[in-house]
Amino acid sequence: MKREGVFVYLTAKEMAQADRQAIEVYGIDVLALMENAGVATAHMARWMLGGVVQGSGICCLVGKGNNGGDGLVAARHLHDWGADVRVVLAGERSDLRDVPARQIAVVDKMGIPILRPDAEFGDARLLVDGLLGYGASGSPREPAAGIIRRANASQIPTLAVDIPSGLDATTGEPGDPTVVAKVTVTFGLPKTGFLNPRARRHVGELYLADISMPSQVYRAFSVGKGLFAKETLLRIW
Repeated sequence: MKREGVFVYLTAKEMAQADRQAIEVYGIDVLALMENAGVATAHMARWMLGGVVQGSGICCLVGKGNNGGDGLVAARHLHDWGADVRVVLAGERSDLRDVPARQIAVVDKMGIPILRPDAEFGDARLLVDGLLGYGASGSPREPAAGIIRRANASQIPTLAVDIPSGLDATTGEPGDPTVVAKVTVTFGLPKTGFLNPRARRHVGELYLADISMPSQVYRAFSVGKGLFAKETLLRIW
């Protein structure tokens, strides 16, 4: 844990501890946290597109874990707001963990296209990076690695969900490859890796979103009550 200005930054291990407290001690369902994270991501995507998403192509890149679930929730909301959404899935549907699998079933029923890892991004104006979460370590493996390389080469603006895929949440060391995001919207608390100067080009603009973590969880990490008293989305830099 590190304090920089008004914000406290957590290691991946500490962030996992905070998530466990919210879920196991206070009974916040992981689906609720995922829904809130996905909604915050969708709002940030809309802001990046000038406040209106109707008719805009958005490609959500999703992995098998909860980070991918956040991206799938964002895809649902953006679709309902009128965006032309497609999902690029890094692997097979059978690879998805239980909670993200429930999200992709909903996305499927809504008629949002779910494409293979080598699918083109088409005329997308924005990419949403939900491939790898804060618990990932080491360089990304295929097929996520190939998607990241194509995303970076496309020069389409990218919104990273919680952390740019490939970046070590604790150290901030980028793997080979690592998403280069225009904006990152992070959840819970910012990660210590963001403080590494080598991470900055991958993180881009950094925002912290309120996903309804109990204030007692924040206080366990010396964060006072009322972090989101004025805004539910705080710009860090």
